[in-house]
Amino acid sequence: MTTTKRAHLIAGGFPPGSPARHDMNYARLQLLRKLEDGNDLSITVANDFQDIERWLPGTDLLVTYVAGPYPMGSENEALQGWLEAGGRWFALHGTSGGKAMKTERVGRNGRPARMMVKGPHHGTLGCFFLNHPPISAFDVTVTGDHPVTRGLAGRFTVQDELYLIELLDPDTSHILLTTELAKDPSPPGFGFVYDKDTSVQPDGKTRVLGYARDVGKGEIVYVGLGHCHTGRTGNESSVDTSIDPTGAMPPELHSVWETEAFTRLLENAVAWGLGKD
Repeated sequence: MTTTKRAHLIAGGFPPGSPARHDMNYARLQLLRKLEDGNDLSITVANDFQDIERWLPGTDLLVTYVAGPYPMGSENEALQGWLEAGGRWFALHGTSGGKAMKTERVGRNGRPARMMVKGPHHGTLGCFFLNHPPISAFDVTVTGDHPVTRGLAGRFTVQDELYLIELLDPDTSHILLTTELAKDPSPPGFGFVYDKDTSVQPDGKTRVLGYARDVGKGEIVYVGLGHCHTGRTGNESSVDTSIDPTGAMPPELHSVWETEAFTRLLENAVAWGLGKD
């Protein structure tokens, strides 16, 4: 008898119910479509990691697209145990974030600048988000062979938030995607502050955008790409594709999701997560 596989999707922002300046409805729908397409699959959905202990047993693939929520305490312990037992986790974009604290430094509009706080869940995931410069177009290089990157061109261009992430266990991380950026070009007061740029690799210019990492019998694939938003107003840019070095945003942005490369990444990740690799 064939047993139907199960996927659990977490897509949401913080505070609960907030899109957290992302188009969560769009991302959630796109990911659900990729999970459902051609798969005999049971799918459960949540907005955050609360009570994840109830959903992980029997789940084959966990997909996360979040801006703020992160697994805490027993939630992180359950996730760690599930991975060690053979679970597969496809983590996107803001999954590498979490809690931010106010600092004495001055950010945008004279408000206190914020700094990301490294927590136990970053150890489980294997990376830690520092900041991202303003949205821009940049080249992504495929540096590692893996079921999630198969069929991709060796290099492709995206318009996205270039995530600066610190690899916490580089010796056990199989780097899949990189880009080159010698220095964070963020204007004063933009985004998050940090004491040291721990995201740049030893060559002084390479940034990791995606990697695979074994955890016990399970595996994590993290990809920092995937920003999308809608409904931006106020002093933000009214153009669709121009890059504003001040950090101004176009009112709507879904461009990376509409690329062939990102579509292939998502399709590959679902196939990998369901053991079709």
